[in-house]
Amino acid sequence: MRDFASCFSEYAVQVSDTSCSSYSSNSCISPNSIPSVQNSVTCLYRAALSSKRHVLITLTWCKNSLSQGLNITFSADDPTTSTTTTATATAAATFKLNTNSRLFRKLKGSKSIEFQNTNIEIFWDLYAARYESGPEPVEGYYILITFDSDLVFSLGDTVHEAHPRKLRPNPTRTAKSSLISRQEHFSGNTLYSTRTRFCENGSAHDIVIHCSGENDGLKYPILSVSIDKKTVIRVKRLQWNFRGNQTIFLDGLLVDLMWDVFDWFYNPGAPGNAVFMFRTRSGLDSRLWLEEKMVQKDLDKVDFSFIIYACKNL
Repeated sequence: MRDFASCFSEYAVQVSDTSCSSYSSNSCISPNSIPSVQNSVTCLYRAALSSKRHVLITLTWCKNSLSQGLNITFSADDPTTSTTTTATATAAATFKLNTNSRLFRKLKGSKSIEFQNTNIEIFWDLYAARYESGPEPVEGYYILITFDSDLVFSLGDTVHEAHPRKLRPNPTRTAKSSLISRQEHFSGNTLYSTRTRFCENGSAHDIVIHCSGENDGLKYPILSVSIDKKTVIRVKRLQWNFRGNQTIFLDGLLVDLMWDVFDWFYNPGAPGNAVFMFRTRSGLDSRLWLEEKMVQKDLDKVDFSFIIYACKNL
């Protein structure tokens, strides 16, 4: 008997198989379309300390026309709190690095803070960091975080350049951290382009979300989502199908894709926020993520959620 994942994948959109989609790649996207601007990126990590405690680490990169910054928040890992959002309600310690864009690139230093009787040290080097259009650096930087001198978290491609004291080996070290949620905020038109990984050892995938409308010569709006230039969903008459979900099969994982664009059509007084969410789930879990209880029963099991908040300027 085949396992559940292999059976279910027959009815899911398989991104790796170019023959399983009946939609042409990016067929509704005009070559003259300009992608929206990425304003902030928030990544939520679950850190398992050597003391067997769990801590949530939230990194938020933000940028506007006048400034750029990084906020790091530490909070207790409450299993009754949804891990798809940042745990700000129980936040106990926050580190902020907010400056203007010109100085932000040149910053390098360290900071010590106390959290739950634990000494946390944060080391960062953004001196040679390179940015593209978003607030998050793409290369030339590192961020290290230690708990009581135990290296728990590292980010960036220049970690090897950090001082040896920060990376000294500890044969008894069992601390580690895992990415469990990523949020990106965009503003502008209805074309959103980004890139992410759905599992730690998986490949990075290009994601493009586009809502076509009157400006594209269409009578009714159409929503299309493509991954690696392959359309995985295409929703016609979007004003009537403003909420929905679709399962896709990617990197050997079942991924639930949900969209909610209600505010775009029926809440004109709001800025026009829409939500697009990708969430991985195990093959043994036959329930859609919308039906799951938010209580985390197994702290060692790492599911990943990727959320895009899209603000359409009216």
